[in-house]
This record gives sequence, C-alpha cells and structure tokens, in this order.
Amino acid sequence: MDFRKFKQLFLILLSFLLIQINTVVKAKETSLKTSIEYQNNLFISGWKPLQDENEKKVKANVESTNKLNELRKISILKPYFNQAKGYAVFPDVVKVGFGLGVARGEGEVFEDGNVIGSTTLTQISLGIQLGGQNFSQIIFFRDKDSLNRFIQGNFEFDASASAVIVDAGANSSIDYSDGVAVYTFLKGGLMYEASIGGQKFNFTKY
Repeated sequence: MDFRKFKQLFLILLSFLLIQINTVVKAKETSLKTSIEYQNNLFISGWKPLQDENEKKVKANVESTNKLNELRKISILKPYFNQAKGYAVFPDVVKVGFGLGVARGEGEVFEDGNVIGSTTLTQISLGIQLGGQNFSQIIFFRDKDSLNRFIQGNFEFDASASAVIVDAGANSSIDYSDGVAVYTFLKGGLMYEASIGGQKFNFTKY
C-alpha cells in the first residue's frame, strides 16, 4: 500500500475513534449530570412533605392561646402544665339559671402542648340556682388513658364531680380524680351553684 494512502486511512480511522470517544464521554457527562439533578430533586422533594406538613400544622385559636398564657402564670397550675399528658381549655363558658341551669362553652384539646381538636361543653342541672355566670374552665388529664377517655367522645362528669373555683389570689389545689383535675375561673355574674356535675363534652379531631 502506498504510504500516502495508508496515512490518509490512518487519519480517517483516528478521527473516527476520536469522534466515538468524544461521543462516549459526552454521554457519560450527560448521564452524570442527569443523575446529579435527579438526586438533587429527590433531596429537595424529600423536604417538601415536611415543609408542607409544617405549613399545614394546626394552630390553636387566639382565644385558647390567650387563656392558656394567662393560666400558665397561676402558680398552683404550673405542676399540672408540667406533668399532665393533656388538657382541655374553655376560654368562655356561659351559664344561666332559674331553678334550671344551662351552660355551654367551646374550647380546644391539647396533648403534649399541641392542639389536637375542638370540644364543646354543655350542662343542664337542677337545683337552687339563680342568675347568670361567665367562667373559664380547664380540665387536666394526668395520663394518656384519661385523655383518651375524653377524646373518644361522650365524656361526662357525674353528679358528684366538683372543681376548684379560682380567683386571682387563690392558692388551693386539688388532686386528680380518676385521672382528671378541673379548675374554673369566674369572670363575672353571680350564681348560687357552681357544680360541674352533669357537664357533657364532645370532641372533634383536627
């Protein structure tokens, strides 16, 4: 073979090989880039559910938050807030009576400091009672079992149930009864009967 033709053939072959090598290299670079972008997308998307979950996290309403901030400042309640598994707070309960007493209030339920649902208090009672009354109420649940009894629905205090009525200077406290402790806080009005017996509650999970 003529040396000149051989040289031309060799150059053609070399060019072909260089093209192939360059094609393979670019393909690998593209594959690597795609892989990195995919992993980055996975990493980024991996945070989105958590971000969405945080954005969708339910917050307690303003009335509940303000009332809890107020109650946490009361010294006799601090052990309950520190130790209780959960609590139900009713910022405003209205009760009227003239022989027959009727009370109603709305609140929220918390577990480990986080709001988990809403609750409604209703009460119908008989006895010597006259006038009207506004009060706040908080129910502490000592453990998970007592909290579960409440959130399962149809929770009710029996006729003998009682609560500590607290004013600004109160220092009395009560022990848990069947895993529950109740405090009420008078806001105004006059009522000759302050029993919580017969209070019924329903619960709606958030």
